[in-house]
Amino acid sequence: MNIRVKICGLKEPEHVVAVAEAGAAYAGFVFFEKSPRHVSVPQARDLALAAPVGLAKVALTVNADDAFLDGLVEAVPLDMLQLHGRETPERVAEIRARYGLPVMKAVGIADDSDLSQLQAYGAVADQLLVDAKPPKNADLPGGNGLSFDWRLVNRKYWPCPWMLAGGLTPENVATAVQMTGARQVDVSSGVESAPGVKDVALIRAFVEAANGQGAQQVPILT
Repeated sequence: MNIRVKICGLKEPEHVVAVAEAGAAYAGFVFFEKSPRHVSVPQARDLALAAPVGLAKVALTVNADDAFLDGLVEAVPLDMLQLHGRETPERVAEIRARYGLPVMKAVGIADDSDLSQLQAYGAVADQLLVDAKPPKNADLPGGNGLSFDWRLVNRKYWPCPWMLAGGLTPENVATAVQMTGARQVDVSSGVESAPGVKDVALIRAFVEAANGQGAQQVPILT
């Protein structure tokens, strides 16, 4: 099974190259100052320019205004914008129209009541990132290493493609893929040796596991 993998929170050019060599499809750069994975626009430009051809470059922003996004898009060669804040469906559509780039909207899931948001955002975004809802008073909107009950999204479909995130690791990603039917997965803290420090061996292990090594031996839970 060909699972498209996104490695998010990259900070080093050599890690961008390693992500591509491991077979991942997306490289994510975080623009959120409270995150240990935060990068500046000049840093992100260097990272994007280091990306091999074919690796999609994704900018993760949180409630960013037009002034920031204007500067970001002008300076950094990007392939997608990821909105990870409280952007409304109207704001998602506005950003998509303004910049002419595909937009991925992150939606936090804790229980059944959160699923309706996926339908609303799926109507205006190009992709959805289905993530664990952060705890109340959490500093970070994502990258907390938390998962949610994957059965909530088992074989569910929305108006656009979606990506599974939240607490994924090389050890559990095969189970997550099998339980949900996800064709795309996102990881950040799950391939780190310390907060914000990516580990190349873990990146390789994650991509291999996502694409089925050992997946056939993992039972589907219902």
